[in-house]
Formats: sequence, structure tokens, C-alpha cells
Amino acid sequence: MTATINDPTAHLTTEDIETLGRELDAIREQIVASRGERDAAYIRKVIDAQRKLELASRAVLLFSLFPPAWLVGTAGLSVAKILENMEIGHNIMHGQWDWMRDEKIHSTTWEWDLVSPSEQWKHSHNQLHHTYTNVIGKDNDLGYGIMRVDENQKWYPLYLGQPLWNFVNACFFEYGIAAYDLELGKNLQKRRRQDPDFRARAKRVGEKIRAQVTKDYVVHPLLSGPSALTTLTANFTANVVRNLWTHSVIMCGHFPEGVATFERRSIVGETRGQWYLRQMLGSANISGSPLLHLMTGNLSYQIEHHLFPDLPSNRYAEIAPKVQELFERYQLPYVSGPLPKQVASAWKKIIKLSLPNGFFDKASEAAKPANLLKLIPGLASAEPKQPVRTAA
Repeated sequence: MTATINDPTAHLTTEDIETLGRELDAIREQIVASRGERDAAYIRKVIDAQRKLELASRAVLLFSLFPPAWLVGTAGLSVAKILENMEIGHNIMHGQWDWMRDEKIHSTTWEWDLVSPSEQWKHSHNQLHHTYTNVIGKDNDLGYGIMRVDENQKWYPLYLGQPLWNFVNACFFEYGIAAYDLELGKNLQKRRRQDPDFRARAKRVGEKIRAQVTKDYVVHPLLSGPSALTTLTANFTANVVRNLWTHSVIMCGHFPEGVATFERRSIVGETRGQWYLRQMLGSANISGSPLLHLMTGNLSYQIEHHLFPDLPSNRYAEIAPKVQELFERYQLPYVSGPLPKQVASAWKKIIKLSLPNGFFDKASEAAKPANLLKLIPGLASAEPKQPVRTAA
């Protein structure tokens, strides 16, 4: 584990960790044994409500020339897109509902309302992210490959732009996800661009982008007749709202203060108990109402989700007190807080890590602007400009 002053696991023996793993296995087995009609009814109800909300919102947008209709339709469509992305698509593709044996709600058949093809997302997310949670250099979700996420990572001046491109990534998050599913930074190198597998996956992403753009920015606007332009802007706004919300929720699960990151060597020979422990220390929760949990796809229970990614999302609220009791008994930090607090904490960390280690600690308030200037190549030796004089 890196970037921690005190190791929160130092008091645990090897046997403690494996016993913890067995206790978590027992919680999992309880839920698996009790899955049934109540859970199936839940996901079918959510899907039905989401589809009705989207249909109603698109009907209202037929009249989006009128500002009240635009506002109502855009708000409804934003919520529908968030539900489809978070509580429905994300969780179905985790295999949380495969036990129902319903091909319409199965991880192998579901295609979601995003530009990233489901099969590519499942590989980068289910197989890589959940296997290597918060392992620097192995987990692409950790900084999406474009940000400094740990103080032990070497700092370069390029990281000064980290807050800006994190915001841009948030606005167009679905495209960022598609890009890192393709591992563009690695695969756009000349010797990799011609790789048949990469070219096939890139083609599939292009097809999915074309389908999504056609649906949201051609077909639905044209169906709105005189309201075509306002419907187009409504669809664009709903997509941006969905992207910002999704990005914020994911940041809250992995970036707030108190969440640990790990070195590659730390997972060599990792046992199941140690894997569980890494999920516990590498995740954070969001506290809030049942509505907030629904709108986050129950990723507000990020700790529980990382421990049991394929259990039905509606059961995380039931699991959480049992998991929290284990945290307390094994004297481990359970990182949780309200949404505004967690978002602020994540952004604070991103801004802090965009600067060299100890920058704010070493610089006085008066020296900060000058020190920041010296970080930018070519400006450190520049002569200070004379102040501009204005007429009295």
C-alpha cells in the first residue's frame, strides 16, 4: 500500500486476514442463497419505470419549442439516462441478474445507452478494474490513465493541467470510457495501430458512436418536427448531465481522502482474504437517502460493491451494516460521507496531486503564485513585467 503515513492493516495477522475473508464469504453465501422473486421483481420494476420515464420525456420534448416543456423533458430524460447507465446497465453487465436466466436481463446480451460497447467495457471494468482495484499501473479506472493519483508517482509539469482535463473528461465521460477501454494511449503507437484486434475493437467503438449520435442527434430531433433543434439540445444536455453525475459518483468511490492505492508488488501471491482487504481499503461510500442510492446505481455502497460485484445491487443496503461491523471489529477505516463532502474531497485530492509533493506545505501564502510560476518551463527565468499604468 502506498501514500499512507500509518498502515491501517499493521495490527492484523495473516490469520486475521484469512478469517476476515471467510466471514465475507459467509455474507456472500447468505445473499446468494436468498436471491429470489423479490429481487427479480425489483430490477424488472426499475427497468419498467426507466423506460416509461424515457418515453414520457421524449414525448414532452416533441413540444420543446416551449421552454417549460424543454425543462421538464430534459430533466426527465437526464434521470432516465442516469438510471439506465447506473442501476440498470452497469449492474446487469456485472452479471448481478444472470441467476434469473432471463436473456433480456443478462450480462451477455445487454447493450447500454453509451458509446462504449458493452463487451469492451466488461473486459476493462469487470476483468481488469475489479481484479486490480486501485493498483497503480494495473487499474485503468484509477485516474483513467491520464492523472497522477498517488504522491509516490513522479510529478511532471504536465500534471498541472490535471484538474482541467478531469473536468473535460467528466463532461464527455462516455467518450473517455470508450477511449480507455481501447487503451488508446498505448495502442495508438505506430507499431500497435495495425494490430488486427485493436482495429476490430476500434471499428466496433466507431459503430457504437455512430449509432448513439444518430439516435440522439438525428432520429429523435427529426421526429420532433418543428422542435428538432430544441430536442437536439435537450438530448445533448441530458447526456452531459448523465456524464457529470456518473463521473462524480465514480470519483467518490475511488478518490476521496482515506482511500488507499497499492503498488504492483503488493498483490504478488495475493490470497482471497488479502483481495477482500484491498477492496475494503481501496473504496469509499456515499451516505444518503434511498433515492440517492438508486440514482447512483447503489454505487454509493462502493465498498460493498467492490467486495461483491456480482450480487444484486438492491441487497447492498442489507449487506452494508454487516460489512461495517467487520470494519469496526478488525479496526479498519470505513470511509464514507455525504455526496458534497466526498466530491469535494476527491477534487481536493486531484488538485493537490497536480502539484509537486508538499507544495502547499512548503510555500507561504505570499510565495505561492511565484512558486507556481516556476513550475512552468520557460517562465522561471522570465523577467517580471512592469505594472500597467492607467490614467487617474
